[in-house]
Amino acid sequence: MIRPIRKAVFPVGGLGTRFLPATKAMPKEMLPVVDKPLIQYAVEEAQAAGIEEFVFVTGRGKQAIEDHFDRSYELEDVLRERDKQDMLDLINSWMPKAGAVSYTRQMEPLGLGHAVRCAKSLIGDEPFAVLLADDLILSEKGCLAEMVEAYNKVGGNLIAAMDVPHEHTKRYGIVQPGKDADTLVEVKGLVEKPSPDKAPSRTAVIGRYIVQPSVFDHLDKVQRGAGGEIQLTDALARMIGEVPFHGLRFSGTRYDCGDKIGFLHANIAFALDRPEMRKDAAEIVREIHKTL
Repeated sequence: MIRPIRKAVFPVGGLGTRFLPATKAMPKEMLPVVDKPLIQYAVEEAQAAGIEEFVFVTGRGKQAIEDHFDRSYELEDVLRERDKQDMLDLINSWMPKAGAVSYTRQMEPLGLGHAVRCAKSLIGDEPFAVLLADDLILSEKGCLAEMVEAYNKVGGNLIAAMDVPHEHTKRYGIVQPGKDADTLVEVKGLVEKPSPDKAPSRTAVIGRYIVQPSVFDHLDKVQRGAGGEIQLTDALARMIGEVPFHGLRFSGTRYDCGDKIGFLHANIAFALDRPEMRKDAAEIVREIHKTL
């Protein structure tokens, strides 16, 4: 029996060094794309996929994330006094229900696998999703919703996948593919950040996962891998053969918001996607293009 996906883990304990000095005092997950922080996009994507419980794996200096997912009574009072109901709806309509959000600390920045392992007591013995806020995906249907739909058919472990240029394989976890049926590819192996000459394919793992709870047993045994970190992909690779394992080539466009150029690209793309902003944003792009 395929068990439903009710919980999602959001690893938000990273230092955000690629965005210094902006992230010296502000979590990188709170960087705004147009008018919403990255982490809100991730939570809204999870909500659209039917997630009921939201687990944040935080670190030092991440208080702003907790505040963002809490009520701000002073702000709400001011907005009511000024009859700004539209603004009240804007800050409250997407908020998870009381008791649906929980937090745990990642004491050391030891990688994604370590961050997921920190959530074990809050996940328990059920499958769960993992969403990385750095990977922002613009699509009509949320990436995680697509993955849940596919998971309900095939079960097991599922990762979001996309084909990348051959020379970029050293930036990603790379799939050793088995049976490939257009949008769904069987995962026969995983290699973390291989050099292009050793990459088994160009199919890369993107920051969305649906994982069976037995991954925690493997995370307990995994040694530090690429970059001296505990890699989630190493634990998932150990599970191959235990449960079905697939990659889903999702629809939409992914923006790497852990990178400055990717973040800038996302802001332009999301502004152009907003009907009320499209005309002005397009004009700005045209004006800049004239100067190049």
